[in-house]
Amino acid sequence: MSSNTPQHPVRDLRFFLTVPHACSYLEGHEATTLFLDPQESHSQGVYDALALLGFRRSGRHLYRPHCEGCSACLSVRIPVQDFQPSRSQRRIRRRNTDLRLIERPAQFDAEHYALYERYIYARHSDGDMFPPSHEQYRTFLTLDEDYSRLLEFRLGDQLLAVSAFDHLEHGLSAIYTFFDPDPQWYRRSLGAYAVLSLVKEAYLRDLPHVYLGYWIRNCRKMAYKEAYQPLEILDGRHWRRTLPIANVSSK
Repeated sequence: MSSNTPQHPVRDLRFFLTVPHACSYLEGHEATTLFLDPQESHSQGVYDALALLGFRRSGRHLYRPHCEGCSACLSVRIPVQDFQPSRSQRRIRRRNTDLRLIERPAQFDAEHYALYERYIYARHSDGDMFPPSHEQYRTFLTLDEDYSRLLEFRLGDQLLAVSAFDHLEHGLSAIYTFFDPDPQWYRRSLGAYAVLSLVKEAYLRDLPHVYLGYWIRNCRKMAYKEAYQPLEILDGRHWRRTLPIANVSSK
């Protein structure tokens, strides 16, 4: 499949729009979300095609922003073959060479949930996912599909992080990463290492891209995505290479 234009027909699928609601990223803005009818097929082919059009997955929902008068949310992806880690990213890799990476199906695991709960309470107590619960976790991060996977990061037997991702025909799609919020692990930059690990996994699987979701230029929460260069953005129906971001560390 071309990694720039969808090949599977999507015109016969049904979609719905949410009612306008407060935007999670831009204060004072309203957001509207377009999502695939949950009764429609979630087959690999449908997902592959919609991902090329900027759709993301949350639980069983495939969605993308569809806000009137606003196009701030840009779908971004890393072209794996051309990615050049910065000096700081190379340091992050070196600091984490002692971690074991273990891939698992996206099924509920009590140890995963305990780490997720600690992470949400410590890092996102003011966000949409607070307070965490078993039901919310299952709805968000577990899925009985072959393409839905979890990547564990362990120091010995200790679980430090979990990265949820999807294996698409044309890349890996990063869904969500949570990690141990204890300050003793700060220097490991586990969130960044999870992205770097997905880039490596995509390279080893001969997949061309890692999808990072949406990027908003004026949103501090999304600024970390600028550090992965080069970066491609979805411009209408076509993906194009962005210019290097000025504040990215030199290579």
